[in-house]
Amino acid sequence: MTTNDVAKVFDTILSIPGMGEVVKIDLRISRKNVLLLNQVIELGLEAKEQDKTGLLSTVPEDDLKELKSLSVDCLTKAGLTDLSEKLKSLGAK
Repeated sequence: MTTNDVAKVFDTILSIPGMGEVVKIDLRISRKNVLLLNQVIELGLEAKEQDKTGLLSTVPEDDLKELKSLSVDCLTKAGLTDLSEKLKSLGAK
């Protein structure tokens, strides 16, 4: 399958009725995994900006903002916002 075909399939799955409904998830994960999840989301969003032909190019911007907000919310609830920022500054050097 080409990238375009995969994007069409992904877009079709996201269009299934009920996919836009809000669900409540009781998630209990370690702080380590919260940091990793945040990093994976950020790297994915950065890759989306660089690769306009990828899978994320079909995802509406509002959905990506919501994903970023979820990532920040997880960091905040885990008390890791400051640590995450300090780690980012170390990685930037």
